[in-house]
Amino acid sequence: MVFPDSQGGAEAHRNTGRRIGPGTARTVAHASGRPWLAGSWAPEDLVVSTAGPVRVAVFGPSPVAAGRLDALVSRVRGLPDLDALARGLPGNTHVVASVHGQVRFQGTVSGTRCAFTARLGGVPIAGDRADVLAELTGAEPDEGLVAASVTYGMLFAPLSERSWWHGVHQVPSDSCLVLPADGPARSVQWWRPPEPELTLAQGAPAVRERLREAVAQRRPEQGRLSADLSGGMDSTSLCFLAAEQRPDLLTFCWTGGSAINDDPLYAAQAARLLPHAEHLTVPDTDAPAVFAPPYWATDAEAPRATTRGMNAVRFGARQLVEHGATRHLAGHGADELFTGGASYLHTLLRRRPVTAWRHLRAHRALNDWPLLPSLAGLLGGGDLAGWWRQCAGDLARSAPPPRTPSLGWGERIPATPWATGDAVRTTRTLFHEVAEQAAPFAPDRGQHETLAALRSAGPVLRLVCRDYAAEGLPLELPYLDDRVIEAVLAVLPHERYSPWRYKPALAAAMRGLVPDVILDRTTKGDCEEPVDRSLQQHVPDLLDLFADSELARRGLIDVRGLRTTLITPPRSGDVWSAQLEATIGAELWLREITARSAAHLPEAQPVLTLEETP
Repeated sequence: MVFPDSQGGAEAHRNTGRRIGPGTARTVAHASGRPWLAGSWAPEDLVVSTAGPVRVAVFGPSPVAAGRLDALVSRVRGLPDLDALARGLPGNTHVVASVHGQVRFQGTVSGTRCAFTARLGGVPIAGDRADVLAELTGAEPDEGLVAASVTYGMLFAPLSERSWWHGVHQVPSDSCLVLPADGPARSVQWWRPPEPELTLAQGAPAVRERLREAVAQRRPEQGRLSADLSGGMDSTSLCFLAAEQRPDLLTFCWTGGSAINDDPLYAAQAARLLPHAEHLTVPDTDAPAVFAPPYWATDAEAPRATTRGMNAVRFGARQLVEHGATRHLAGHGADELFTGGASYLHTLLRRRPVTAWRHLRAHRALNDWPLLPSLAGLLGGGDLAGWWRQCAGDLARSAPPPRTPSLGWGERIPATPWATGDAVRTTRTLFHEVAEQAAPFAPDRGQHETLAALRSAGPVLRLVCRDYAAEGLPLELPYLDDRVIEAVLAVLPHERYSPWRYKPALAAAMRGLVPDVILDRTTKGDCEEPVDRSLQQHVPDLLDLFADSELARRGLIDVRGLRTTLITPPRSGDVWSAQLEATIGAELWLREITARSAAHLPEAQPVLTLEETP
């Protein structure tokens, strides 16, 4: 938690002491002596540097070296100087500063680390956990967001960057929070994406070096470093980068899946080229099945959007811990960073029309897009506000919109079959509110698409990290480091999203380090067949879960509609499966916070009748 440098901040700190917990709480003071930071963390996760009235703290599992931070802090004279300091920091961390009575607090560009703020007794405070602030301030859940999650499924940025609690505000990923000594908190945008000006050949070396630095920073102080080795380009690249520093790497691979899943074959080829590593392979039949009970939610900050494999995640983490792993690398975030649709063609057409038409022909051939709709989508497209309004309108459809070229701002889908009329109306209102303030994250459409994907996935992956942490294994996602993201965004979108090659920016960056058989792979593992089969096997369990539903009690889902969809599902591969996961997450979250609220209620006192009154 973060407190302003004021008497009100000191009083707020006193009022939160019991929530932080006696015996585990740590505190760091402002230069004035008032409390600045408070919470529970490992000593090695926080580095603090002081230069007169300036104090800067870097919080995370891979903080900057104290000497380097001291050099950066010595140049800070005021809050604006912290922009340059933040850009000079590696890793994936929170940065907090106290400068001449003002406080600045920020997370990461992807949203895997967030900053939240609320008011306690009229004093603005902040923290990295929305649920903690909600408990302190007595905040209620935002049922508008809950309605949107069961109506639409995945929440796209900026909705993904909205707190699930009324009165608790999440700072946008590209902004920092400023807590003055006196007055309200405010968000200030400090980060903007680089202008994409580099060719693939020019930008690939920087991508490689930033990834190499990101992986090297994840060396555990004690124990073993582990990493996923799925056979795909993302995780395999991290394994070879990690082996440069830790040849005794422990790799982890699930085997099995559908008959057309060739991931294990490529993983085995990569493993043979890592002779000093230990390779842990686990049959997927040994893990808990997807969509199988028990269903649980131990995190009260937000619902999980991905719930089908939460038991398998915990199972895999336990296997790694049993083999001595103390820190784990995974390739999550690489899909969002290195792949994209064809929306970059809008900007490319206006800058390099000949190149744009050549790319359009390739996209049309690959995706069987008709000519006239492709031209209409490329030459028109509308603005971002109009897209959100279209999303609101499409909620009334009974089926997805007709197949059109993916040249817009994102996918538009109808409401889930189980969302009630009230939930749909609430979601439609919410989408129109977003449209009123909608603005692209970057002038270049390709840049916007990448940032929208990253800022939508970051909050989801933040909760996945907590699942690993609950098993005693910190999960590290190097692809989502700020410096890695900046290096990738500096490459021209039409070269990093080539329709002729898969993830060309990552392949170019890893060439010579990762085997060509991995970098030149043209297939992608398919596990949907066993997922669909397991879902059907566990329909009775899901029906039991929703038999006494918190969502239904709030009028947000129609249990009969959900039952019909589960028993007679749409064709395999439709978006409804992801929407089901989001609905399960919302249900479990409401149950968790309801149970916690009941646990904090005072014991009921006996009611005296008039005759019994003394």
